[in-house]
Amino acid sequence: MRSYIPAIACALAAVTAASLPAQSPLQVAPSSRGRTEVTITLVDSVARAAAKPSVIRLDYGQPHLRGRKILTDSLIPYDKVWRTGANAPTTLMSDVDLVVGGTSLPKGTYIVSTLPGRTGWKLLIQKEPTEPPPPDSPYDVSREVARINLKTTPLAAPIESLTMWLVPSREPGPPRGQLVIAWSNISLATDWSVK
Repeated sequence: MRSYIPAIACALAAVTAASLPAQSPLQVAPSSRGRTEVTITLVDSVARAAAKPSVIRLDYGQPHLRGRKILTDSLIPYDKVWRTGANAPTTLMSDVDLVVGGTSLPKGTYIVSTLPGRTGWKLLIQKEPTEPPPPDSPYDVSREVARINLKTTPLAAPIESLTMWLVPSREPGPPRGQLVIAWSNISLATDWSVK
């Protein structure tokens, strides 16, 4: 009986291998997804236990430098709206009314883009359309609800992957903080607060 076990195992392995389709080579995607979020809860522990926390979330495609320079005609040209991410629009979703860079935004979902300029960058916020636009559709200014000047800070060391943060403040008062976008040797920021 023992002499049959290796033969049976080899036969099963051959049948299994023959029935599997040939695998194609694996490939790493050129970009990944990134997400940052802040959760807002009530201070009172009894009320907090009964309430669902509110969330503010940024969801974005995360391109990588891979030796490229960002401010070029082929990657991020000056004075043209940039999707601020890869593969799909960057979205800002909030369960609460916000003030971003001095502009009031009712709770909901928005599309976030940027406009890079030689003298500064702007954050562009649009209402989310009822139907998602095609990936390469032109910027629709009629849906724009905010155009915010961003504080630009050069970075000493480059960041390989586009990264965004919703950084909450620890100071007393209403929830607030900074929205930060960084890639290559540039950091962009504006304030946010709960209305």
